[in-house]
Amino acid sequence: QVQLVESGGGLVQAGGSLRLSCAASGRTFSPYNMGWFRRAPGKERELVARITWSGGSTWYTDSVKGRFTISRDNAKNTVYLQMNSLKSEDTAVYYCASRVVGGSWDSWGQGTQVTVSS
Repeated sequence: QVQLVESGGGLVQAGGSLRLSCAASGRTFSPYNMGWFRRAPGKERELVARITWSGGSTWYTDSVKGRFTISRDNAKNTVYLQMNSLKSEDTAVYYCASRVVGGSWDSWGQGTQVTVSS
């Protein structure tokens, strides 16, 4: 498994920006697809964005399209989530996760809190 540590969360006003980082260690980072999930209070965990191991393909849930950007730097074993135009409904604990190609999300970080004040 890959060990994942998120950082970059915090409190921001609506309309502001944050960049989350997820640093990976352990097994080789590059063959893993990476994803960002979030869990808002009283809601189930949802996949927000994912990126293939090469970085050549990305996917976003509809509610963040055009506002969030997922990227990765395999040389630094790090995946990022740039979040712009934040809304109060983006408030959640954000988690990064990894999976081998064709596998399940089986490695998770501890989460980082993002709070957007309106």
